[in-house]
Amino acid sequence: MRGPWTQLHVHLCWSTWDRLPLISQEIEGQLFAVFTAKCHELDVVPVALGGTADHVHLLLRFRPTTALAVLVQHLKGTTSHLFNEPHKFFKWQGAYGAFTVSPSGVTTVRDYVLNQKEHHARNTLVSEMEYTNEQP
Repeated sequence: MRGPWTQLHVHLCWSTWDRLPLISQEIEGQLFAVFTAKCHELDVVPVALGGTADHVHLLLRFRPTTALAVLVQHLKGTTSHLFNEPHKFFKWQGAYGAFTVSPSGVTTVRDYVLNQKEHHARNTLVSEMEYTNEQP
């Protein structure tokens, strides 16, 4: 018997603690590598990772058995633990944004996630794809 066939994509976004610019150029590559490794460990496909100094965006494809809250907990927890050293503060805010993405919207969201720095520099943000603490 065949299993279910799904195309479940979610666009996640969360900020550093108090939106502090904690994601430096020096750690960004390492941070995304840790996200990617943790996704593979959790049987999740990282489609795109992006962000700025104070927040990240992830576009992921996941299985229907994956609990979204648990996935986010693992991603945030693993990176907080690795980058919060005795003399270096690194922490995520507790909240996050999660947006479902239809198969036809994956390319648009992927491009948006990959070009985060450009969107912020040019102020071409798409409010539906950004999560802020002011939103309910």
